[in-house]
Amino acid sequence: MKKLIWMLVLTALIGLAIVPVAFASEGNTNTDDVGIDERNGKPKVVLGEALSEEQKDKVRSLLKATDPDQVEEYIVTAEDLVNFIGGDPSSNMYSSAKITRKNEGYGVVVNIVNPENITQVTNEMYANALLTAGVENALIEVASPLKVSGHSALTGIYKAFNVDGEQLDQERMEVANEELDVATDLTEQSGIEKEKVSQLLTEIKQEIADQNPATKEDVERIVSEQLEKLNIELSPEDREMLTNLFEKMRNINIDFGKVTDQLDSIVSDLKGKLDEVTGGDTEGFWQSVKDFFKNIVDGIRGLFN
Repeated sequence: MKKLIWMLVLTALIGLAIVPVAFASEGNTNTDDVGIDERNGKPKVVLGEALSEEQKDKVRSLLKATDPDQVEEYIVTAEDLVNFIGGDPSSNMYSSAKITRKNEGYGVVVNIVNPENITQVTNEMYANALLTAGVENALIEVASPLKVSGHSALTGIYKAFNVDGEQLDQERMEVANEELDVATDLTEQSGIEKEKVSQLLTEIKQEIADQNPATKEDVERIVSEQLEKLNIELSPEDREMLTNLFEKMRNINIDFGKVTDQLDSIVSDLKGKLDEVTGGDTEGFWQSVKDFFKNIVDGIRGLFN
């Protein structure tokens, strides 16, 4: 009987140990109904062209945008993808976004409303790309009614900033989209953690802002230094891909010095997510996990000795 009780206790402990850790979005994403902000206008909701009417209604609900009098609604199409970034005209557009303009100094805050359905892109990846594209002072909420990579939401966000006489820079939009592709390629193909990739991209931007590289060789050196600093190993091809990306940013004179506070915030959020789990001691955390399971296994063995 005692052995049975101990086995039940150990089973419960194992169940507790493997509960996944969930991270909440950082930043102020309070979307309580306070009416229309008359200074910044109605939020813009951009829905993917490939969604059915039922799916569109689900997205409106997810984004708290069910009242047509409170938002401006647009449809993002494959034609928009071609116009903004020279994309594939046969692409399917599913992921959608709500863009709420904010006052000067707010920065860019991204909240994926249902992250279980955005499988490749993270809040930080979106925020990084949007800073590259020149987006400022906005709360961006992303959602999808089905599992998708999340890439098309970026084009939808571009569309929201290219109406009512506004226009984002074409070259910056294109290189920002390439940045998002590079970020997801590094996680999907090279096996690097999403948070680590976002931290790498952000810290390279910080160094570019600080050092103002004059040549591609300078960019290559900065990339190499940050890879070494973060203990990331990449193939020569992936190193070249990163260098070429930031060389394009240098050539179109993107001034990351204007958004250093925002870049600092992204890095701080990424480090904070890991510290919440590890208590700031990554190596010690994983050793404690190993020890925990070793003790469980030893305990189970003892029941049968």
